[in-house]
Amino acid sequence: MPLILRGGIWHCHFFTSTGKRIRRSLGTKDKKQAKELYDRLKSEAWRVDHLDDLPVRTFDECCLRWLDEKSHKRSLDDDKTKIEFFLLHFSGRDVSSITVEQVFLALSTLTNRKHRQLWESKRDAAIRKNFSVPEYEPKPVSLATKSQYLSFIRGLFRIIANEWNWIKSAPVIKAKKPVNKRIRWLTTDEATRLIDCMPDSIKPVVIFALATGLRRSNILDLEWSQIDMRRKVAWVNPENAKAGKAIGVALNETACNVLRGQRGKHARWVFVHTVAKTRSDGTLTPAIRKMRVDDNAAWYTGLKRAGITDFRFHDLRHTWASWLIQSGVPLNALQEMGGWESVEMVRRYAHLAPSHLTEHAKQLDPLLRVYDTNTTQDDF
Repeated sequence: MPLILRGGIWHCHFFTSTGKRIRRSLGTKDKKQAKELYDRLKSEAWRVDHLDDLPVRTFDECCLRWLDEKSHKRSLDDDKTKIEFFLLHFSGRDVSSITVEQVFLALSTLTNRKHRQLWESKRDAAIRKNFSVPEYEPKPVSLATKSQYLSFIRGLFRIIANEWNWIKSAPVIKAKKPVNKRIRWLTTDEATRLIDCMPDSIKPVVIFALATGLRRSNILDLEWSQIDMRRKVAWVNPENAKAGKAIGVALNETACNVLRGQRGKHARWVFVHTVAKTRSDGTLTPAIRKMRVDDNAAWYTGLKRAGITDFRFHDLRHTWASWLIQSGVPLNALQEMGGWESVEMVRRYAHLAPSHLTEHAKQLDPLLRVYDTNTTQDDF
């Protein structure tokens, strides 16, 4: 049947005169309106096949269809941020008229949003104290951020051309691949100093991150129902895992001690903190709240006290992985422990433990005649 009702929304399914299969949502619950849209789609498909005549599609239409078809994506919010930016430049435009030069021109106006938000918070604080407000100076985004925006718009154009047939060909958008930065990790002495300097509210979270390698969102969203203390295991559900697959977490004694310290604080959430709640009479009373993923105040306080710079919370995960690799844990085991989708994701840590190749390197010793027999290990 050409029209199919699914979940209260009408969908169409037909083949063009050239045998191409068309299946898509019509986005309406009204059958009459769905029939009109279906007829228009068939007419447009015939004109494309026989007259090479493409209908005019606006950039806005393309973005709406993308959001509809990609509604299952975990990173859809990131897509919405990018769409919001490009709509500032291309809203109402015929998508076939957008050129590569215009895309790069739009990207040249992209500025760091967090830098802007930080300035706004400082501005508001200055206004409250009747201080002069410093003039805002935009900060350009990193090459990696520009690459992400280019990848999105490139993917959108490819689907518009190759799947939706709304344009004849996708513009060729090339972007320099950002150079991978070094892995930032702490020594055990630095980690000890960092833990000692962390405020009590976030200290258990930092220790648990170093003990398990879990991402911050997975730690702060951890519930007691995801923990089996008897078997010393925890798990991250697939819908909360970055790779979309469940992660099993082996709990060492350090992690178990942290969990024991959190018992009794909240019935559902493992990591909580105490906040001041204002009562109706204006007095303050302590209240237990789940920790927020975007609250970095305590984290930055601890970093400053410890004198550690150029270090993000996610670098605790890098530290955990680096320590395991240096302790002789193989890459495939680390991949499973960290919940990475492919072994390529953990190869960035391989250089930290080349000792597993030593036995192979020794095969050259009998072939090399130039060898100082007087050299001892004490010389190194």
